[in-house]
Amino acid sequence: MSSSTVPSTSSALRTRRRPAGEVVLGVDTHRDVHMAAVLSVSGAVLATDEFPATAAGYRDLLKRARKWGTVRRAGVEGTGSYGASLSRYLLAQGIDVFDVNRMDRADRRRRGKSDPLDAQNAAQSVLSGRARARAPELFRTCAQFTGVCSREDAGEEPVVQATRITLGLLAHRIGQLSEQIRDVEARLTRLVERHAPQLLDVVGIGPDTAVALLITVGDNPERLDSEASFVALCGVSPVERSSGLRQYRRLNRGGDRQANAALHRIVFTRLRVDPRTQDYYERRIKEGKARREIVRCPKRYAAREVFHLVKQLQSAPCS
Repeated sequence: MSSSTVPSTSSALRTRRRPAGEVVLGVDTHRDVHMAAVLSVSGAVLATDEFPATAAGYRDLLKRARKWGTVRRAGVEGTGSYGASLSRYLLAQGIDVFDVNRMDRADRRRRGKSDPLDAQNAAQSVLSGRARARAPELFRTCAQFTGVCSREDAGEEPVVQATRITLGLLAHRIGQLSEQIRDVEARLTRLVERHAPQLLDVVGIGPDTAVALLITVGDNPERLDSEASFVALCGVSPVERSSGLRQYRRLNRGGDRQANAALHRIVFTRLRVDPRTQDYYERRIKEGKARREIVRCPKRYAAREVFHLVKQLQSAPCS
């Protein structure tokens, strides 16, 4: 990360300092990139920098932050949206993640609006105690709210009472749906383990995507005569087009859309956890390729993987 006192980012990144106690991380999240700030426990800004919203970016963010000290707490804007993946990563690294609200209007008018300031504000919220709701505990806290006001709540304002009731009902509903999702996932896992267990060994393929692809295979067994036919069946084969002397390929909008969506989920899971896919993505980004264009090739690769695994299952002798 670049030091707030050093104008050159590259020179600051080369500077290695011995960790000086605990530091706090603050992150302003966006769809494609996150802005991070590292503050000392006294509130001094040690560094700010921008990172891609990818698994490789998260690792780099934490690695650089730890050069300034021990990271135990992090304030993240939007832990339920753009910051969800980063929050999960930080929690897995043993860091307490606090959900941070946007900078209040008065503070924004006084300090101005910029991503570095928002990231610094996220860390300051943790230091000051304003960010009290830890990301994994927020749901549990809301679930404790009862749907009926008790005598202790009788003195509350009507708006506060209505808010507590609504949050409690929503939390209970989320809990019920989460339990149903876990039950369905367990059932799907048992089905895949019975009919195509090899699919679950592939990076990025879970029970839901495996079932979606197996349904596509089962509905179209006559089209599994070649790798290319299955890729086309899933709607991830390139479509050749020409305009005058210009030859190009466009997005294939045909094929089984459920299988296409399953391959899409596989690729984006790999972008979070698979180093090979991450390296490929970063390399193509540097070449100036668009995100949509980059994703098409890994989707075709995933379809070919599934095809050969399914063909192995079909050719295996029945026991």
